[in-house]
Amino acid sequence: MAGFGEPGVTTVDAAGLTVGIVAARWHGDLTDHMVDRAVAATEACGARAVVARVAGSVELPVVAQAMARRYDVVVALGVVVRGATAHFDYVCQSVTEGLTRVALDEGKPVAHGVLTVETIEQARDRAGLPGSAEDKGWAATVAALDAALAVRGLDATNAHRVGFA
Repeated sequence: MAGFGEPGVTTVDAAGLTVGIVAARWHGDLTDHMVDRAVAATEACGARAVVARVAGSVELPVVAQAMARRYDVVVALGVVVRGATAHFDYVCQSVTEGLTRVALDEGKPVAHGVLTVETIEQARDRAGLPGSAEDKGWAATVAALDAALAVRGLDATNAHRVGFA
């Protein structure tokens, strides 16, 4: 966690958009809260949320792709904590590459709200719990909605700047 450089966008006007939120059930105490925060951010931006759950983070990309085909924005949430084996690296790489592929293949913003951490304490500090330093459920949702609005605002005939609030 860098702890600096965040753009500070708290909400956007995303009325009429639908957000697909897919979350892993691993570390459910954290992912449940992240889903709640993602739904709250969606509603604060005037959009509608649809939530699906999957077993683990590796399953996120396939459901994210199905959601990207149906909804305007996708937010993928999960927690992957490094263990004693290389499994962490394979899971993180698979999830990151999968979510990136979905976004590019479907042409829709897909937020990578999967916490990839060394310790469960680091995950708690990013999950938006009371006293957490970060709120990745909220931040990932607003970032994806902001990107969807920027994509919608692209118009080759206009020379105005998009996404510079």
